[in-house]
Amino acid sequence: MSAATSVPAEVRPFGIRDKVGYLFGDFGNDFMFTFASSFLLIFYTKVMGINGGIVGTMFLIARIIDAFADVTVGVVVDKMPAGKGGKYRPVMMKMAPPVVIFSFLMYQTFAIGAPMWVKIVYMYVTYVIWGILYSCVNIPYSSMASLISAEPEDRTSLSTFRTVGSTCASLVIGVVAPIIIYTADENGNQIIRGGEGTQVFAFVSGVFAVLAILCFFACYKLCTERVKPESHHVAGESAAEERKSTFGMIGNALKSRSLWGLILMSLSATIAMLFLMQMVNYIYADYFGTAAMISLTVMCGSLAMLACAPIAKPLSRKIGHKGCAVLGQAFACCVVAVLFVLHTDQPMVFTVGYVLIFLGVGLSNMVCYAMATDTIDDIEVHQNMREDATVYSVYSFGRKVGQAIAGWISGNALAWVGYQSGATAVQTDQVRNNIYNFSTMIPAVTLFIGVLLLIFLYPLNKKRVDSNVAILKAKRGEK
Repeated sequence: MSAATSVPAEVRPFGIRDKVGYLFGDFGNDFMFTFASSFLLIFYTKVMGINGGIVGTMFLIARIIDAFADVTVGVVVDKMPAGKGGKYRPVMMKMAPPVVIFSFLMYQTFAIGAPMWVKIVYMYVTYVIWGILYSCVNIPYSSMASLISAEPEDRTSLSTFRTVGSTCASLVIGVVAPIIIYTADENGNQIIRGGEGTQVFAFVSGVFAVLAILCFFACYKLCTERVKPESHHVAGESAAEERKSTFGMIGNALKSRSLWGLILMSLSATIAMLFLMQMVNYIYADYFGTAAMISLTVMCGSLAMLACAPIAKPLSRKIGHKGCAVLGQAFACCVVAVLFVLHTDQPMVFTVGYVLIFLGVGLSNMVCYAMATDTIDDIEVHQNMREDATVYSVYSFGRKVGQAIAGWISGNALAWVGYQSGATAVQTDQVRNNIYNFSTMIPAVTLFIGVLLLIFLYPLNKKRVDSNVAILKAKRGEK
């Protein structure tokens, strides 16, 4: 197959418009994803009264389905011909309305008085469909980066701006949502505003759904695909040949050591980050008894991640994307391990630790999407083929498995420690202490595993990435 080549020169050159547009894309994604990651478990356990173990199992099953959906969407989109608006932009925009609608439907409480099996069925149906639709938006959006520009520094900028967009969404959600959702009872215990059957989650999710669709539209209008994609469609190909070609595309991607390293590292890091994000609500509301601190903590954590944006590009020039990821994850691992050993009863001490954790995680996140495009380049150099959406979808598969495991652990950890479901439930001291232990021990272990995988399995250091870039530039210059 031929490598991706640049489109004619009359196309607007890469610039700040593309960066801001790409930022808006993940802003829109995370108005749904971060809200679900942080508050959907809260909604199901505290409002709908569903056991945490049941919710955790649903997260596991749904995310595994999503992971396969990612790969399917990636292959299908790679086989689609590019249209007037590009290859990936139109698909992203067409699938945006359905995904925001199902994001809103997940938080409805009309079944609050129904039998438990009805609530569980509704939970499964809405969450699984939302996850599949999310793949249909996120895979084209993520794959679009390699067609916006072929230059590594431009892709680093896109990765950084994407993470800034994600972090801004996390900042808005982390600050605004707890203020609206939580209140205190007459004894000062933190409970859900409105009690059983409250519509507060539906209201917040509705606002975020509207903001998400506006962000997707901004991304669509501001970004330009200026690198010509390969065509994977063969005219007259039979159904059997089509299936063989599809499995061949996935199989070729999985031959790459760099892709395996990226997948497994992302799986470990995703478990750590999402588990901590899900459990921080329980730590402050139940262990510390001060839900008001959630907004401050999440805001400061998000600002710490944003602080990494200006240094990601110059630092990656010196030590490479891999070096930045190792540095960030190793630092975060050390901090969360210290929090586990301290077992502090001071919320401000935990907040400082949380901020430092997300400072390290932020540095890693700023370059992780650039690492994905580095991997795509590496596969092109060594296998002479470029399948952006397929490779990214396989990478996303690993992230989805990490999300599945994080959700499963979160829900089941609550069941293991004897957590009492319900909007007004109060936990025992033993349950509170175990929530703290799980919330710090698991991220410490998974981040440590992620660092080891980066060092010993992921091979794309700065020298190799620069070599790949030079090879591909020479290859394109011959055409």
